[in-house]
Amino acid sequence: MADIDTIMENGKCMECGAAETDGHSCLEMFHYPLAWEHNDPELYALHFWLVSCYMIQHPSNYTEEGYKLLTELFTDAYDHHWSTERILEKNRELVSKAGKITNPLPSRQRKRSFRSWSMTIEDLYRGGEENAIRGIQTWRNAVREDLQN
Repeated sequence: MADIDTIMENGKCMECGAAETDGHSCLEMFHYPLAWEHNDPELYALHFWLVSCYMIQHPSNYTEEGYKLLTELFTDAYDHHWSTERILEKNRELVSKAGKITNPLPSRQRKRSFRSWSMTIEDLYRGGEENAIRGIQTWRNAVREDLQN
């Protein structure tokens, strides 16, 4: 995986605004549902949505072009109700045509900008594993709505 990191300042993520919870940073909270997926095929089926929601809220991990491609893929997949297979196919197509999509700068040198989101990884984490499927579906809807605003 690329050099993915978040920077917490005063107990909040500098990009998405998630509050440190149970001593975990934004990125550390993200690791929990990634682990939960291994126990539940229905949850794993939402992997694209989990990862893309998180990454959309942390644009410093991408080049400008890479972030644009991610948000376009997310929006098209959401708006057209694409299957996982179609999403992965389209992702491979886009990545093969694009240049560098991940930010080549070391994490600490990246420019970060705060944006207010109606839901973040903090909400998914707080909901726990037993509510993760519904949580990811809700997060996906919230991110799509936030992208329109």
